[in-house]
Amino acid sequence: MNNILIAPSILAADFANLQRDIEMVNHSEADWFHIDIMDGVFVPNISFGMPVLKAISKHATKTVDVHLMIVDPDRYIQTFAKLGANILTVHFEACTHLHRTLQAIKAEGMQAGVALNPHTPVALLEDIIQNIDLVCLMSVNPGFGGQSFIENTYHKVKALKSLITAKGAQTKIEIDGGVTNKNAKALKEAGADVLVAGSYVFGAENPTATIAGLKELTR
Repeated sequence: MNNILIAPSILAADFANLQRDIEMVNHSEADWFHIDIMDGVFVPNISFGMPVLKAISKHATKTVDVHLMIVDPDRYIQTFAKLGANILTVHFEACTHLHRTLQAIKAEGMQAGVALNPHTPVALLEDIIQNIDLVCLMSVNPGFGGQSFIENTYHKVKALKSLITAKGAQTKIEIDGGVTNKNAKALKEAGADVLVAGSYVFGAENPTATIAGLKELTR
């Protein structure tokens, strides 16, 4: 079993000290930067936009994992590639022609991810799983940080893992929302590959030690 990847969610960082928090992640045991882009339409909140992502990408020395919680993501695929995204994740619920969207992301040299809201069943990905590099399972309702973890997520991880194995796909499973030291180990055991942690990391007294603790728990 691979070591799990830890992706601190920059939405929970201190925006007044963004460079400091980016350097903290660079020098920590974290593997990826997880960056949420919200438009206030697909989710009831607005996060940072293109200029902030550009600034983050400039300083980040690790994989930049961008999660689009926006309607009509196809409009911006080229833009996000230019801004330095390594992985671009779109919501299943926001894409009418998901296969075409994934092809467009890969054509720009990025890995293609698909996010599922808590109510969306993993079985809907059956016909396309081989085209997906990453599935992001939302373990809270998207739009706001600091929510508590939805317990049904463990069943979804197992179901998704079975689907990936059955189809011979190489897809990674990412969990986004409510991840802490209380559920990290169980999520890994269920089949998760990447854990996104926001307020748990950035709200901690010592974020670097908190990230190291998550890595230690999931070795």
